[in-house]
Amino acid sequence: MAGKYLEELVVGTVFDHQPSRTVTETDNLLFTTLTLNPQPLHLDAEFARKSVHGGILVNSIFTLGLVVGLSVGDTTLGTTLGNLGFEKTEFPNPVFLGDTISAQTEVLANRTSRSKPDRGIVTFEHRGINQKGDIVCRTKRLAMMMRLPE
Repeated sequence: MAGKYLEELVVGTVFDHQPSRTVTETDNLLFTTLTLNPQPLHLDAEFARKSVHGGILVNSIFTLGLVVGLSVGDTTLGTTLGNLGFEKTEFPNPVFLGDTISAQTEVLANRTSRSKPDRGIVTFEHRGINQKGDIVCRTKRLAMMMRLPE
């Protein structure tokens, strides 16, 4: 598997994920309408142009999903048993159409499950960074991870 097992996710390890992804108008439009979010900052170019942002903002939940998705190949592909939750998700800078987002992940904590010793819980911090180097998303994620097969 491309993903890492519990024992391979050492606290302090930082992954710089590739590839990056440029966000398109279609990405934002489809995600926003599929999730029934009528916010005109995401859908109405004229409204958004007149806002303090001067243009359409990418839906922040799309940004969160993209950042976590970019991390999967290096961290959890085929080795996770599921997400347990997200803590303290922040969007310190906006994402605009045409921005290219890169992701970085740091392993913050790692422990064997108390009730099921064949698995463990890892706390990741995922960071989304735009082409200018600005952090656009930061979240802590808890994942149930497989242990190395015996």
